[in-house]
Amino acid sequence: MSKTKKRPVGVTFLAILAGVAGVLAVVHVLQSLGILPFFIGAFTMQGFSLWSAMMWGLMAWVWFWLVQMLWNMDEQAWLFLAVTSTFNLIVDFSYLVGRADWTDVSISFLVNSLILVYIMLPSVRQAFGRH
Repeated sequence: MSKTKKRPVGVTFLAILAGVAGVLAVVHVLQSLGILPFFIGAFTMQGFSLWSAMMWGLMAWVWFWLVQMLWNMDEQAWLFLAVTSTFNLIVDFSYLVGRADWTDVSISFLVNSLILVYIMLPSVRQAFGRH
């Protein structure tokens, strides 16, 4: 007989937030390929960067893989989600230090911050066996 874990509401919420972060990474892929414009204040511009598109594509794959891990209640999902959201916060902050505007990274920054704060809640940590 297989032992199944019940998925708490908090973990479902984290899976949804990880899916939103994955969609944001796909938007960055489309911007890097020049399909969607970058919005910098009132100014819009097209750009093409294959390297950036590949890196954001890899990040989108990681986010969607995390959604699957969270949905299946994989015990390693908690730590991997913490590392991934922290990495994305560092990338967003480095964009802000560079030439990016707050409007470029605000949604990504808020989603990753919310994920990082939410995974530290005791009920979520307990769902993954972290005490």
